[in-house]
Formats: sequence, structure tokens, C-alpha cells
Amino acid sequence: MNPLLIRPSRDDDLPAIAALYGHHVLHGTGTFETTPPSVAEMAVRRADVLDKHLPWLVAERAGQVLGFAYGNWFKPRPAYRYSVEDSIYVAPDAAGQGIGRALLAELLGQLEQRGIRKVMAVIGDSANVGSIGLHTALGFERVGVVRACGWKFGRWLDIVLMEKSLGWGDRAPPADP
Repeated sequence: MNPLLIRPSRDDDLPAIAALYGHHVLHGTGTFETTPPSVAEMAVRRADVLDKHLPWLVAERAGQVLGFAYGNWFKPRPAYRYSVEDSIYVAPDAAGQGIGRALLAELLGQLEQRGIRKVMAVIGDSANVGSIGLHTALGFERVGVVRACGWKFGRWLDIVLMEKSLGWGDRAPPADP
């Protein structure tokens, strides 16, 4: 089997990223979007992340994008500049192969290198055992559940909030207080 490559995303990955995410929008509860964004919209979202000097990664095997992950500011206000929310999506036919774990581990490492101190996971659907398990395996702790805050597929869905401290976490001030 060809090795898995985790690398920075490129412009030519956008059609595959949009298709992969579109599948999750139409068939999953991990995202509360209900209409798949276009390739152009995904390009705008990716540019926004990269303009903030945050990583947007893809997992590739034999030239095929099998997943992607990125971090974006948890909230737009300046006080949140050391806190991000992660997003991670894996192709349905590639689930259970360790791709999500490889993506998230690399994302966390790159976020820490950029001085990020806190990563939040806002996981759609409290029954999303795959995402909850992945985040737990990489050291995230559950901090809460917001019940019935999303309506998709004719039912109410919760979100699960998880967090992980990076580097010094809250034990020291950031480099540029």
C-alpha cells in the first residue's frame, strides 16, 4: 500500500476538498451545514485560514485526497488569538484507517509551533463516536454538551465541546502579551 502523506493543502486540492466536505454536508451530522459549499466558497474559506497563518492540511495517498484538517480562530476577537477550533473530515471510504488521527496529530503540532495554546473541538452530534473518540485519543477532554442546538435531517442535534491545551497552555503568558 502507498504511504499516507500529510501535507499543506494546495489550490489544486480544492475540488477534492469540496467534494469530500460536500459528502459530509449531505450525509453526515458532523457539520451543521445543509448545502454543500462550492469549490469557490471552499477557496475563500481556505484563503481566510491561510491568511491568518494557520494550517490547512490534506491527507493524500497515491495522489488522492483522503481527508483534510485545519484550525481557525475560535472567535474573531483579539483576546481569542491563542485559541483555535479544529475541523477535520475524512473520506467515508477511508474511515478507520488512521487518517483522521494522522491529520489531527500533525495539525496539533503545527498549531503549537505557531504559538496556539488552546484547541477546541465543536463536534456536531453527540452520537458522533468517531470524532469524539479521535479527539479523546489525542488528549482532548470533554467540557460540555449543548443539547438540541442544531436541526438537520428532521431531528435535533447536540454539539459536544472538547478542549486540549498546547505547549505551556495557561501556565505562562504568551510570547507577545
